[in-house]
Amino acid sequence: MNSITRQDCERLDQDDALASFRHEFELPANTIYLNGNSLGAMPKKAMAQAQQTVVNEWGSDLIKSWNKHDWFTLAQRLGDRLAPLIGAGEGEVVVTDSTGINLFKVLAAALMLSADLHQQERTKIVMEGSNFPTDNYTAQGLLKLLGDRHEIVFAEEEGILEAIDETVAVVCLTQVHYKTGRVLDMQAITQKTQACGAVSVWDLCHSAGAIPVDLNGCNVDFAVGCTYKYLNGGPGSPAFIFTAKRHQGKALQPLTGWWGHAAPFAFDRDYTPAGNINQMLSGTQPIVSLAVTEVGLDISCRADIELVRRKSQQLGDLFIQLLAQECGQWQFDIVSPRDAERRGSQVSIAHDNGYAIMQALIDRGVIGDFRAPDIMRFGFSALYVSFADVFDTVATLKDIMTTGCWQDEQYNRRNAVT
Repeated sequence: MNSITRQDCERLDQDDALASFRHEFELPANTIYLNGNSLGAMPKKAMAQAQQTVVNEWGSDLIKSWNKHDWFTLAQRLGDRLAPLIGAGEGEVVVTDSTGINLFKVLAAALMLSADLHQQERTKIVMEGSNFPTDNYTAQGLLKLLGDRHEIVFAEEEGILEAIDETVAVVCLTQVHYKTGRVLDMQAITQKTQACGAVSVWDLCHSAGAIPVDLNGCNVDFAVGCTYKYLNGGPGSPAFIFTAKRHQGKALQPLTGWWGHAAPFAFDRDYTPAGNINQMLSGTQPIVSLAVTEVGLDISCRADIELVRRKSQQLGDLFIQLLAQECGQWQFDIVSPRDAERRGSQVSIAHDNGYAIMQALIDRGVIGDFRAPDIMRFGFSALYVSFADVFDTVATLKDIMTTGCWQDEQYNRRNAVT
């Protein structure tokens, strides 16, 4: 088999149907950005949108902007824009709050829904212990608040289906594993969940904008996710909630703020929940953040998600092939699935000195990240990562390993954020 050359990668870039999207992002010179699975790149129009919202709308129109610029329905309008990307319908998604807060809401709603479905309260929540821990922390906090009547059953990929039975109230899982990029079978797991009378909750933080998602096609009950990764909404941009239409007005979330009221400006003393997706809102929305989020969301909505998925798979496959071709002697362990159908939009590799090696890469302008204890993550955001970027990344990694520069003290000092 012939070796892959940079010219081969350049030819792939020339035929890339998504190449034009790269020019819509601010990408610093001499930088290869492979960390969109943690924080997406900044769209060029984000600054103009922020200025429009802050200077023109807030600065000039002041409080009139709630009506004049329709700030009041921004969370719902962005939800409707996002919905097709995740296989949801109009009126089933709102963009609001953080992923952790939204998970608290839907887990509580799912437990109440489960209690209504069954005469005897079910006590088990199935989760995947190895995935991003904030979901576990949020669930643990909720269960403590509920008096520890419930328990979390942690199961990993092979044991998830086996763990779901008639004693389970809720199955709460992240579709794409944050560390390995492994994709769970949403349809099969949701089908088993509901066959056992349990409620399904999915975290789409590493899915939305990266892979095709079909929530309604899989009959999912609830879902949450963030907008600052593949949707390029900006650091800490608001997350989203999906609630299937069949549950709206029935499954109620507990953070019953005034924005979730049936008539917010009636200012009633007592809470009456909205009978639609608005009930998933709580307090006043962060308008500036939402407005900037819309810029990245607009880009994702214009891109064909099937092409995005296909390119990210090709980028990942190329990275794996080049790693074997150029860096085989250093025994990097590929922990992501080699089968592109089972892998999200990232490739993760393990090495005992992964932290220092990643710091050396970042110093050379190749930005990925590290996850303890030994995982180096490389995210392939198809809208702005090129095939030549992948070739140059592996070439840089090879040089770092050949020279041994990763052993320098500066690369072995741990930063607060890895």
